[in-house]
Amino acid sequence: MKYVVVSAGLSVPSSTRLLGDRLAAAVVGRLPATAPAEVEVVELRDLAVEIAQNLTSGFPGPALGAALEAVASADGLIVVTPVFSASYSGLFKSFFDVLDRDALAGKPVLVGATGGSARHSLVLEHAMRPLFAYLRAVVVPTGVYAASEDWGAEGLAERIERAAAELAALTGTPTGAPTGTSAGASRGVAGDAAVPQARRTGSVRVGGFEVTPFAEQLAALRPE
Repeated sequence: MKYVVVSAGLSVPSSTRLLGDRLAAAVVGRLPATAPAEVEVVELRDLAVEIAQNLTSGFPGPALGAALEAVASADGLIVVTPVFSASYSGLFKSFFDVLDRDALAGKPVLVGATGGSARHSLVLEHAMRPLFAYLRAVVVPTGVYAASEDWGAEGLAERIERAAAELAALTGTPTGAPTGTSAGASRGVAGDAAVPQARRTGSVRVGGFEVTPFAEQLAALRPE
């Protein structure tokens, strides 16, 4: 299973990258030891020049080409951006502008954002979710926004775990409690009781909803 984190953070260290890393760790923590995951991080800050050149020339440089290929080949994406002027950053949008229009079709995506104030939390719904719906990706129900005051406060860890459970479910992996814990159900995410159901039907219950892996949804639509 391959997950790619796309981070549009500009500073070093970056709270945007930190959120992406925490989301990826939460997803990987839900995988059994027999199904390890590969996680690759795409730092858009390092690709800014090649993205601009691609917009004007139509051809990606080697580093950008490798990043675009990683995103297209991923089983699941975690995309995180800082909030600029009440929306995603221009660098974030430009990267997905140069991505092939069909690269994200049917691909599970977890969206996240960081900002200085909780007032910008709706960026997930009014900007990011419509963008990935247009690209025909399958966006998980829970997006994760982290304002400056959220770090170390109650609530952020629970949102991260819930979103991770949903992405794991859509990529067809078990979504029980994180490895070594049994606290998943008490935090509003799928607990150990969901695992037998996943083995029987391929679907799991996440936050009170039944989620079927996208591959199985497509198979059900194919004619016999």
